[in-house]
Order: sequence, then structure tokens, then C-alpha cells
Amino acid sequence: MSIFKNYINGEWVAADNAISNINPSNTNDIVGEYARAGQSQTLDAIAAAEDASKTWRYSNIQARFDALDFIGSEILARKAELGELLAREEGKTLPEAIGEVARAGQIFKFFAGETLRIQGDMLASVRPGVTVDVTREAVGVVGIITPWNFPIAIPAWKIAPALAYGNTVVIKPAELVPGSTWALTEIISRAGLPNGVFNMVMGAGREVGQTLLDDPRVNAVSFTGSVGTGSRVAAACSARNAKYQLEMGGKNPLIVLNDADIDNALGCALNGAFFSTGQRCTASSRLIVEASVYDEFTEKLHAQVAGLKVGDALAEGTQIGPVVDQRQLDQNQKYVDIGKQEGANLLCGGELLERETPGFYMAPALFADTNNDMRINREEIFGPVATVLKANNLDEAISLANDTDFGLSAGICTTSLKSSNHFKQMSRAGMVMVNLPTAGVDYHVPFGGTKGSSYGSREQGRYAAEFYTTVKTAYSLA
Repeated sequence: MSIFKNYINGEWVAADNAISNINPSNTNDIVGEYARAGQSQTLDAIAAAEDASKTWRYSNIQARFDALDFIGSEILARKAELGELLAREEGKTLPEAIGEVARAGQIFKFFAGETLRIQGDMLASVRPGVTVDVTREAVGVVGIITPWNFPIAIPAWKIAPALAYGNTVVIKPAELVPGSTWALTEIISRAGLPNGVFNMVMGAGREVGQTLLDDPRVNAVSFTGSVGTGSRVAAACSARNAKYQLEMGGKNPLIVLNDADIDNALGCALNGAFFSTGQRCTASSRLIVEASVYDEFTEKLHAQVAGLKVGDALAEGTQIGPVVDQRQLDQNQKYVDIGKQEGANLLCGGELLERETPGFYMAPALFADTNNDMRINREEIFGPVATVLKANNLDEAISLANDTDFGLSAGICTTSLKSSNHFKQMSRAGMVMVNLPTAGVDYHVPFGGTKGSSYGSREQGRYAAEFYTTVKTAYSLA
């Protein structure tokens, strides 16, 4: 089997070691062997990006538009093929995987347009005859570290704005699922970018990631991943005054009031909590239900969760794919045990499943009769596990929703405009949803949270400029 190489300074570069990319739906299926870069190759990539930054930051905006538009167009044209690769390596169902690929293409298309809309200001000075220009400039070399759960969309929403605003890039994709980012890199390699503008180094965080964090030539780091790793990113970047952006965990609530459309609320809960195997930072892991509809809602949700079809991500009719790997499966199982030990009522799921092929299959788990002090309601599980909590009224429900160390996404199901407006105002999350799942966001608007979920400028949309550019104020005497 040929080895997929790293991409450094416009060339495909081999490494001494490689890692197998294993299909979680069928562990006998090896998606590919992917090169593992070490510190030396990462330093080569940083050097190439630094050298390219000297000219790319001043590049013509039409050239940037053309490159990003080309990338976006090819991604969209190949979404079925790339979606199959994504489903095979990460375990998302095929429709979800194709949707993620399409989103990546749309992101590149959006930021192609943004290259033509980079704005500034011309202001009058308080001093006669002096004018003031405020412009946005590239930060420089941007290190990008991405997670395994969205292996093409998250790289896209970091790479595209970085390039659009004139930065150069060194990206380290998640070692667990390098295939989709490698395929994206192959497209980028044919987009006409000068050598060194974009570089990809695959490998372990302790080598590749740490090198990006420590190197003074890396001017900014954009990270999505766990809270623990995010803290290390923050410490390393702060120590050398590098700019950094963190997207981390979530423990997202969905409130269901007694005036809600129950069928819609059930759909929101099922989608938000269990689709993508619950492996989304925006997943609805806490379902807070008003007391007068608690029994009805919980009984109906129990039946729907128990009826979900778990299977091979590529198989027609599969609703829930496998967990991404053994380590994540073990963590999910640990939290199911914790929930039972804490006295929560496991209504269904949590057990391991066998299918035609060996894989990391688990029945989606639903807990009832829980309280907000339980670990299963405090700690991010990142799997197909959801809990139901009871609230006496809207104010108590909002209090429970906000009682968390996280603040990424929060939702409410209600037919009351007054209740929904009150919730939108009082929620301490960065994104709020009304009669919609907490997971599922648009590509052209800001993404990010509060508290332990996020740090720094928002991602996506026009707000991405806040991270990927720096502001310069220039004074001129006429």
C-alpha cells in the first residue's frame, strides 16, 4: 500500500514512519497509510511558510479569489467521492459526510468572495491637514490544529480565511483521521498558490503540534479540540505573545417547555443528541424538560432512541454510525457506568453492538431522572449519550441550562415568543437555537461560545477577520 505523504513548500514529502487510517465501521479495512512527520519536517514547513509570507501577504486579491474559488468548486464537484472517504475514515453516515464536504466547499467559496471585500476606514484627524487610514493586514504564519470529528469542514473554516486574508498556513490534522485533510490538501496543491503558502504535516501532537506552538515564527495558532489540550495551547502561545484562538468542549442544553410542539421537540432532541454519533461539540447532551410534559416527552424519546438503526456508516438506512475508535468507545462506556452508579435511570442503550463487520458500535444511551450535579451532566462525554432533567418552569430551566462550565450552544423548544426571547437574552451560550437542534450551524455566520467552550475571536463569516488579520492605523500629512 502506498503511503500518503506530507505537503511542504509545494512538494510531497515522505517520512520515516506512517500510521494506518482504520475504518471504524470495519476495523479490517485500512483506508490508507499516512506519513508521520516529526519535528524536523514541521520546522521545514514553518520555514517555508515564513518565507512565502514575505510576498503572499501583499498578493493580488484576484489571485486569492481565484485560488479559493477553484478549491471550493472542486470540493463541491467531488462531494460524493470525498463524502465516502470521510464516512469511511471517521464513521459519520454517508449523508452526513457528504453534507460536511459540501459545507467545506461552500466555506471556500464564501471566503473567495471575502477576499474582494476586505474593508478599512479613512477618517479625519483632529489635526488639520492630517488623514487617518485604518487597514487590515495578514497576521503572518498561522498554525492550524484540527480535531477528528469534522475532518474536512473544520480544516476548511480555518484554512480558507487564513489564505483569504493573506496569511500562510501550516496545518496539523488529527492523526486519527488524516485522509479527508490529505484529500483537501491535494486539491489545494493544484490551486495555483505559490510554494510555501500552504503546508500540511501529519503526525502526533507531542511532536508536530508542540513544534507549532513553540516556534516564534508561528504568529498565530487556531485550535479546535479538547479542553485539556486547549489549555496547553493557551499557555504556550501566551508565553511568547502569539495570537491564539480556541474552540473546545460543550455540554449543551435543550429546553423543552410545556407549550412546545412535542414532535418538533423530539426531532430536535434526537438530531442534536445522537446524530453524528453524538460526536459534536454542539450536541444536545442535556435535555431539560418542563415537569408537566416530562413523562410524555421522555417516554416518546425513549421509544425513538431505542429504534435508531446503528450500523456501517456507508450502509443505506444507517442512522447512527460507529464511534470513531476504541479509546472513545471506552470513554463512552465509562460514562454509562458512572451514570448508573450515580443513580440515573438508564432507559435504553449503552451496550456494545455486533454487526456484520468488526467495528466500534454502541447503542445510543438515554438517561432519565438525572440532576445537574451528576458527572454525566457536568463533563463532556462526546458520544451518543444524553440525559433528561426535569424543571418546574422556564426560569428554573434556564438556570439549569446555564449551570455549566461550558457555553457553546443552547436551545429551546416553545411556541411562546415571549419565552423564546427571554431565553435568547438570558442564555449564557455563544449560539442559541429556537425550535432547532443545538447542532447544525450555517457557514457564513459567527461560530463560537463562552466560558470553557471558546477563547478568542469567533470563527466563520466576516468575524473570522478578527483573528486572521491585525489592524494598522496610518497617519498622513497632506
